[in-house]
Amino acid sequence: MKIFIYGEYTDWQKKFLYENLDDSINITWGTILSENPDYQILIWGRPEEEFISQAPDLEYLIVPYAGISVQTAAIVRKYPHLKLHNLHHNALPTAEMAFTLLLAAAKSIVPAHNKLQKGDWTPRYEGLANRLIAGRNVLIMGYGSVGGHLAEMCLGMKTNVYATRHSCQKIYQENGVEIHPASDLEMMLPKTDILLVTLPLTTHTENILDREKLELLPDSALLVNIGRGQLIEEQALFDLLKSGKIAAAGLDVWYNYPHSAKDRQHTFPGNLPFHELDNVVLSPHRGGAFANYDTELLRVQHLAGMLNEYHKSGTMPNKVDIDSGY
Repeated sequence: MKIFIYGEYTDWQKKFLYENLDDSINITWGTILSENPDYQILIWGRPEEEFISQAPDLEYLIVPYAGISVQTAAIVRKYPHLKLHNLHHNALPTAEMAFTLLLAAAKSIVPAHNKLQKGDWTPRYEGLANRLIAGRNVLIMGYGSVGGHLAEMCLGMKTNVYATRHSCQKIYQENGVEIHPASDLEMMLPKTDILLVTLPLTTHTENILDREKLELLPDSALLVNIGRGQLIEEQALFDLLKSGKIAAAGLDVWYNYPHSAKDRQHTFPGNLPFHELDNVVLSPHRGGAFANYDTELLRVQHLAGMLNEYHKSGTMPNKVDIDSGY
């Protein structure tokens, strides 16, 4: 089995894969297409088409993280024989980030921290919101790998956990979570105290939370978005946070991103001034802990497990439905 892994990987990542893959798995690393590309598996997040079109034996494209870009999906659609898969290695770090944002928003950690940095103790005495999590109704939109980890954390906080799942056809229970079809969303929002959004961005999920749906949430609801910014209508989210209709939010995904290294220190994350709202915890899309050692270790661990499973059974895990986007 021959594999081409595109990109710059560290020596320790290469060593880990060499030591943990079956001996008959042959790996080539690099950023340049060879003269006679004979690999069956290409591992690359955003592949250039020539690496697919000029590899006659290519069967599998593995995107080494969760989520498929629009450009990658467009290329894959041109090659019906090509099977698309991804990794879920960053599901746990992403869930941890979502849970951190939830607690920070509920307990008003950021405004309290900012004041105490200036020697101001008034948040202790003047009732800065310190909301209870236990006993609340939690709705997880998108019960996949991230949602499953989040559910465990929320159940540990003694909350009532519900979820929506795209593939669900009828209500059922799984590991203490009541799972509903996605079509039940509008019925569930009015009884949701905490809304955790973990959906991928697709043509079906863009602006899935518009003003009409957000206004179904009860007053004082908390919201965390760890999926993609465009899942939520930006103007509606800003207005409802500013008015206090949504009590607080933790946001790790946004509407504006830097286009270059030069832009990284002066790009606001929204088209609206979310940074002026005290009830918003802003996080610069760190859920997957990009370039973090722990997450990169998980990446190669999951990749080795995935390739060994395929070599052993002939079945590649984590198949992506190109039409649904996940």
